[in-house]
Amino acid sequence: MFLSVARLAFVLVASSSLASAQQAGSIVQIGNTQVSAMMMFLGNEEKVYILDKTEGNAASIDGHPAWGAVWDVNTHSAQTMEVLTNTFCASGMHLPNGSYATFGGNSAIGPLGAAGSVGGGSYDATYQDYDGRKAIRILNPCTSANDMSSTQCQWYDDVAVLSMQKQRWYSAAESLGDGSIALIGGFVSGGYINRNTPNTDPATEGSAAEPTYEFFPSKGVATTMNFMITTSGLNSYAHTYLMPSGNMLIQANFSTILWNPATNVETPLPDMPGDVIRVYPASGAVAMLPLTPANNYNPTVIFCGGSDMPEEYWGNYSYPNYNTWTYPASKDCQRITPEPTDGSSPVYVKDDDMLEGRTMGQFIILPDGTLLVLNGALNGTAGYAQATGQTASYSLMPYGESLASGPVGTPAIYNPNLPAGSRWSSAGLGTTKIARLYHSSALLMPDASVMIAGSNPNIDVNLTTIFPTTYTAEIFYPPYFSASVRPTYSGAPQTLSYGGSSFDLTVPSTAYSGSGNAAAANTTVVLARGGFTTHAMNMGQRHLQLNNTYTVNGDNSITLHVAQVPPNPNIFTPGPALMFVVMNGIPSNGTMVIVGNGKVGTQPTQAASVLPASIQNSSSQGSGSGSGSGSSGAPKSASGSTHIGAIVGVVIGVFAVFGILG
Repeated sequence: MFLSVARLAFVLVASSSLASAQQAGSIVQIGNTQVSAMMMFLGNEEKVYILDKTEGNAASIDGHPAWGAVWDVNTHSAQTMEVLTNTFCASGMHLPNGSYATFGGNSAIGPLGAAGSVGGGSYDATYQDYDGRKAIRILNPCTSANDMSSTQCQWYDDVAVLSMQKQRWYSAAESLGDGSIALIGGFVSGGYINRNTPNTDPATEGSAAEPTYEFFPSKGVATTMNFMITTSGLNSYAHTYLMPSGNMLIQANFSTILWNPATNVETPLPDMPGDVIRVYPASGAVAMLPLTPANNYNPTVIFCGGSDMPEEYWGNYSYPNYNTWTYPASKDCQRITPEPTDGSSPVYVKDDDMLEGRTMGQFIILPDGTLLVLNGALNGTAGYAQATGQTASYSLMPYGESLASGPVGTPAIYNPNLPAGSRWSSAGLGTTKIARLYHSSALLMPDASVMIAGSNPNIDVNLTTIFPTTYTAEIFYPPYFSASVRPTYSGAPQTLSYGGSSFDLTVPSTAYSGSGNAAAANTTVVLARGGFTTHAMNMGQRHLQLNNTYTVNGDNSITLHVAQVPPNPNIFTPGPALMFVVMNGIPSNGTMVIVGNGKVGTQPTQAASVLPASIQNSSSQGSGSGSGSGSSGAPKSASGSTHIGAIVGVVIGVFAVFGILG
């Protein structure tokens, strides 16, 4: 899985030429994804994997429309992939060995969303898709050096062999400290929100709602979660964040709890101020703020945007009662630290409002520790419909099937470290002409840019409506692409442990300019996990700064002495991440590493790394220089060679899972 020297040189030249013309803050169209990117994740430094719901895409595979693809980061091109089951509104998460899994979806459908033609929705003869509601699909990321058509590089998707206990559509997924995954709630099949009206059966909605949780790999029978009943209706894609204690913050409707996955005990936390709904279909932007030595790796979660529509406007499985596209999205932001270390009780704290209201806004944590929000709309909600409680027919719907209006094309950046009142800015940021609404996605890339794709508020492919099915991908170049010099480094390990001996990275003198002491003192090493992106969420997204000291050397290079991951796997669960060196706010390229031992199970831990004292050198000066043109400064390789971690083949992995399942 390692690139040859010749291919590495070609890749670096190609990457350099693609990036060198891009301006900081710009949004640039880069190609066709073949399928609309309802979901994406970064498999390795070369490949992004894309999933669409089953629909009539022109791109095909094996005689039917495709709804899976793999995107090449270097060539900006997509190749279709076979996916057997309907992935519509599935959830997803990383596995400890660097593979990914997606969970659930919807029943088999045919053209225009019709129920599958065989077995009451178990299969459709036209689109050739199978029921995906219990599906567990596993993918082992490969590189161009592999045979991408081989079994080991394809999706494993066979519900007869590997499946969940329950049918789950719009379920939540969250990784635990042992690498297993909690799967929470969901619909049994499609709908706008997860309830009937009147709501006389909040537990199961007449077998339409799934109020249980289960684990992958299995830890026993699926069990009812009371929170999924008390939040009935507005609990799709509940927001879930594992805490250092092993408890999990869960937020849905306007309720918040800490949940113990081992005991199923729920501890109530304060309600969301203003009754602002952040889960789907309100779809607020939500993220865990960067975990750093300065905050002792104690998580704070920020919630922005969404909708404060009155309860009666939300409707039921069929559609909203209100013409949602006329209702302004919220601009409100709230923070909560679920497990305060000072003995105080958790509270929501009002943060700076966003620059405008957004539904379907999405947070991407950048390597410099700021948070980008992009995509979404000024009004309405996610989802699609052909009527509402106020509009009786599709012919009267002003935005086609879209329940949102007013696309927001300009991103904004939130800096959590600035004083209150000054944390948001869109200065110098470009604007896209592409509406990124329902089923849009975004993802941090290895060169520290952000890939944007998708948008399809339509029941099937529709290229002529006001907000059409979208296949064009874009790249957003954050402000740090204005740097004429970007740091490089060598010495990246393939794996990181929880505690243990520190490791060294070497930053050459050509990677910076000016005083070596100043550069070293303003350098951090971070792990960025982009997560599994869908529906304005990045499931599993985290940003963790590793502790480090430094030695400024006589040859003007800088040696960074870097601690391993803190010895608590709940803080940063086992699996893949990009390692960046960030110098004076400018990130290097990221190198993919594996955190933990690559296996599901209790992770080995050691004492926290002990670092040597920093050593300065007053005569040290960097020799890095750039064009001075204000363009991006082509990102360079993060290390002397490209590392793609050796990952267990998907078929072998499936057998290993069965071994775990017993």
